[in-house]
Amino acid sequence: MGCFGFLKAMMVAFNGIIFLAGVAILGVGIWVKVDSGSIFSFLGKIDNVPQEIHQVLNVGYLLIAIGGLLVVIGFLGCCGAIRESKCMLLLFFMIVLLVFIAEVAGAVVILVFRPQADALFEKIGTAAVANIKKDFGSSSDITGLWNTTMGTLKCCGFYNYTDFTESPYYTAHNNSYPPHCCPDSSPCNGTVAIEKNTDGCFPKIKMLIDKNTVVIVGAGLGIAALEICAMIVSMTLYCRIKSTRA
Repeated sequence: MGCFGFLKAMMVAFNGIIFLAGVAILGVGIWVKVDSGSIFSFLGKIDNVPQEIHQVLNVGYLLIAIGGLLVVIGFLGCCGAIRESKCMLLLFFMIVLLVFIAEVAGAVVILVFRPQADALFEKIGTAAVANIKKDFGSSSDITGLWNTTMGTLKCCGFYNYTDFTESPYYTAHNNSYPPHCCPDSSPCNGTVAIEKNTDGCFPKIKMLIDKNTVVIVGAGLGIAALEICAMIVSMTLYCRIKSTRA
């Protein structure tokens, strides 16, 4: 019974981690949908944005679904181990297996369609710059969204300060750029903007992702390993309970 008890404890520990991860992902998904100043809501308000971006805008629902599923998996695993329920353990194994297969398929799709993603970002950039030149300084919604994004990420424009050239704001402020493009300097004219050389929001986001690629990949591999271990332990417990009751 010592080995059986150890496996039960392992099952509870694994599923406790899965449950907490599910809660975290669920929270992120809810935040994405609720936060109107997020990058997803921002992109959704840009005129002439590529149609493909609407699939990205649904990422909040995807995160909510994944988080909820992980919460259910964690619950089934913990209760199945504690109550020694064959039905719950088998259901847990099947759901985790399906999730693992879906994750592998998703990783393959991301790798295969990487070039298409770069082309999509280029289209988004063209639409974003056109949106700035047309509405920044004249539309309160667009101006507020850009100011929120630039203030949060400490960036300037989509690519750089030149995105604001000929915009309503630029014309109305004597050929000056937004303050975010010239931190601690005023007025923000072309000379000062060049000296400050503030990163654009898109390069800033891309740099953050590239900088944390190892962490992201490591987290993905860790989750995959955790799922494999959970499946092995759950099936071992299932077989042990079945043989004991037989």
